[in-house]
Amino acid sequence: MKVALIGNPTVGKSLIFNQLTGLGVEVSNYPGTTVELQRGNTCFQREIIELVDLPGVYSLEGHSDEETLVRRFLEQQDVDAVIVVVNVTRLERNLYLLLQVAEYGLPMVVVLNMADEAAKRGLEIDPSPIQDLLGVEVILTAASQGKNIDRIIPAALAASSPSMVEIPYDHHIEAAVRSLGKMFDADRKESVRALLGFGDNPEQLEAARTISDEIESRHRMTVAQIIAANRHNFAHKIADLTIKEETEPPQTDPDSILTRMIPGMPILLGILIGMLLFVFIAGSFLEGLIVEFFEVYAMQPFIALGLPPLAEELGRAILLALQAGLGIAFPYVFLFYIIISVLEDSGYMTRAAFLADNAMHRVGMHGGAVIPLTLAFGCNVPAIMSIRLLRSRRERIIASFLVTMVPCSARTVIIAGIVASFVGIGAAFSVYAIVFILILATGLVLSRVTPGERFGMIMEMVPLRWPDPKLVMKKAWSRLSEFLFIAMPLLLAGSVVLGLLEFFGVMTFFEALVEPYTMALLGLPGYSATALAFGILRKEMAFETLAILAGTADLGAVLSSLQLYIFAVVTVLFVPCLATITVLLREVGSRITLAITVYTVALGLLIGGLIHYLLS
Repeated sequence: MKVALIGNPTVGKSLIFNQLTGLGVEVSNYPGTTVELQRGNTCFQREIIELVDLPGVYSLEGHSDEETLVRRFLEQQDVDAVIVVVNVTRLERNLYLLLQVAEYGLPMVVVLNMADEAAKRGLEIDPSPIQDLLGVEVILTAASQGKNIDRIIPAALAASSPSMVEIPYDHHIEAAVRSLGKMFDADRKESVRALLGFGDNPEQLEAARTISDEIESRHRMTVAQIIAANRHNFAHKIADLTIKEETEPPQTDPDSILTRMIPGMPILLGILIGMLLFVFIAGSFLEGLIVEFFEVYAMQPFIALGLPPLAEELGRAILLALQAGLGIAFPYVFLFYIIISVLEDSGYMTRAAFLADNAMHRVGMHGGAVIPLTLAFGCNVPAIMSIRLLRSRRERIIASFLVTMVPCSARTVIIAGIVASFVGIGAAFSVYAIVFILILATGLVLSRVTPGERFGMIMEMVPLRWPDPKLVMKKAWSRLSEFLFIAMPLLLAGSVVLGLLEFFGVMTFFEALVEPYTMALLGLPGYSATALAFGILRKEMAFETLAILAGTADLGAVLSSLQLYIFAVVTVLFVPCLATITVLLREVGSRITLAITVYTVALGLLIGGLIHYLLS
């Protein structure tokens, strides 16, 4: 049996999905799209039920990727029942989507979620009007507390007949529906959809367009506007019957503080800076422990085995990849995911996105882009994963370019370890200034040349609440496991390739080949190119490799201050690390990944060459 969950964004749908399926979740693109679906299984009375978590949408008649996907999914009717999750504290707004889903004629269950929030607001909810009008089972739940979640699957299994609700449309719309039904032997749902411009029958769509033009000339409103108004009126009527009582809202409203420029913006900056400091300090400490553990208990014992050179090189490459991958994943990614999960579950992220909306629009995105850009300061990998939160592919492409340019913690190691140590603190800050100016310029250009539809930000301002520690950890681990099982295998493969190139002397040949060019363009010795190549595996490895190839950790003794500065700038701007590239391939595809790689390589060499030309 297959069951789909559908609802507006931030109604608790994904939380319910995770509670029903546990950790056994598969993430995959819907065929023919770049939009992802989560699929999971649950067992009830010895029957396996597949659950599909559809993207959150406000309507089924828009043209965004998510709306198109959900509409196609329901049209195919390849599902036994639909679970519609509704935020009961925003009932009238959520009922609009519920009524649209009901018209598809699929067996359904309605879940009125956030009953705990409704109680706090003094709302008394009576589910019976929805149950009577739609003819389906209605369950009142509080997903954050796990209340009544166990009733959802039995209700979905018992749902055998579709909702029989008929929305009372304007009499001209009703007449048009009857006419189209007689002309093309179409049911009510098909006729309404034809009037809205959806369908596969060209003759039916042409007839519907003619009728729609006539209705519009009489009403001075489009058919879509009339139908939407009728649905909203019906939703208002149902909401009035369902919500029995409402007390006065509390006088102290946190949103009056959190969503105003002052003091909201200083609070946001304080949270972001505090988050970065915590992740960097705690992550660096944990990273040191992990790296030392691998060095003492894995790398050194392996080298001591005295294996044949090829076997030793391959084994060393695998251990190095594990050391690098786990050094990124657990210290930085996991800590970031915990904090982001706390901010999400508390409801603060929607306030942060609201504050950042105007600034993000200048670079072609909306306020939701503040999430991946903030994540990128710790690690580009989770930041790239989080671009799926953005609404359009256009925004995801722009965000991908900008995120890969943000100085992550590994790049910060290079800036601090090379520039601050051997050149000066002021020079280190100037590297950040150069990068941020380039990010702004890139965003401004991409916002003008990237094709695609521009969307404003529509985001539900979810209630503020205390996060549940168990749910936070579960969500953080779920996200981390996606990195471990997708990026890590590719990271291992890439490390083995680099190890083989080193073993067979390809890297030595490469150094001799490129030294004339690196000296002419950047003023750097040939081994700096090898260091840059190893930086593809992990950014700070460029620093480590440079010290090994230079024969000393005192880089200031063998390279000039200008050479060290140029090397740091090029490394920071150069091609993203292997883990970031593998996640980019998955999120935006090979073409955009190649474009980002070529752009960052060209940008790094161009800026490095310009500095060499101006200052040498």
